[in-house]
Amino acid sequence: MRDLKLPEQRHPEKARRPDNPQPKKPSWIRVKAPVGKGYMETKRTMREHGLVTVCEEAGCPNVGECWNQGHATMMIMGEVCTRACTFCNIATGKPPEQLDPFEPGRVADAVQKLGLNHVVVTSVDRDDVDDGGAEHFAQTIRAIRHRSPDTTIEILTPDFLNCDPSVLETVVAAKPDVFNHNLETVPGLYPGVRPGARYFHSLRLLQRVKEMDPSIFTKSGIMVGLGEERAQVHQVMDDMRAAEIDFLTIGQYLQPTPKHHALDRFVTPEEFAAYEKAAFGKGFLMVSATPLTRSSYHAGDDFARLREARERALAS
Repeated sequence: MRDLKLPEQRHPEKARRPDNPQPKKPSWIRVKAPVGKGYMETKRTMREHGLVTVCEEAGCPNVGECWNQGHATMMIMGEVCTRACTFCNIATGKPPEQLDPFEPGRVADAVQKLGLNHVVVTSVDRDDVDDGGAEHFAQTIRAIRHRSPDTTIEILTPDFLNCDPSVLETVVAAKPDVFNHNLETVPGLYPGVRPGARYFHSLRLLQRVKEMDPSIFTKSGIMVGLGEERAQVHQVMDDMRAAEIDFLTIGQYLQPTPKHHALDRFVTPEEFAAYEKAAFGKGFLMVSATPLTRSSYHAGDDFARLREARERALAS
């Protein structure tokens, strides 16, 4: 059995790579260690239900703040991803198990026990499954709706690149409130950052969601500090708006280990503010652009603002 706590077993494809230096984090990146009653209660609920969270698996810097508030992003379909993106800290390789048919019910039970008004459900990539896990996502959405009908649901999905295009209809038919799929970076950096994915496929995936059901909010995010140019980020914004994406997130890339993709630089808070202003100017309903922004950071509060922004736009 692999021990996923050991870096060389967690990321076997990275074990032989040369180390990349990890620069000291600037003051605006540092966060407090996760502690507190709310943090421990959320952690206990996750363990009791045998659930995996992307907060832990991806090493999110905001885990302490979010878990103290009872917010956790559920990661379904196991903890081993079939892709090997060079930026990501989730374990990679061949998943050791089939999809768990009881997992959607456990997720729904945890959502109910935590009393969540808004929940984010994400997953690893499962290229070993014919539909990429589309039906598993749909079952999870339906289970949450049954147990917690007033909870709004946000999903952060894989790209379903190796599946029949019709599998997307399965997820959309379950009617999540927000459909998120991250582009992660600018297209020119895909070969080195996201080699198993295709930029325009991911963009088209989000466009198709909006075509199938315009009532579903679409969302996507990128990291900066990987070596992109400012003009490239603005081009991604334009591409997203052409695909009618409603919500954009931009956050700082943080290198998980020396074996992961090298950090090019720390982007300043002032640059993030400029990106946010530009994105709102391009027509996004909602933008979150800060060094610590992550896909599900403050997702519930952001969803409320997103819905209000749509109502204002429709009224005008």
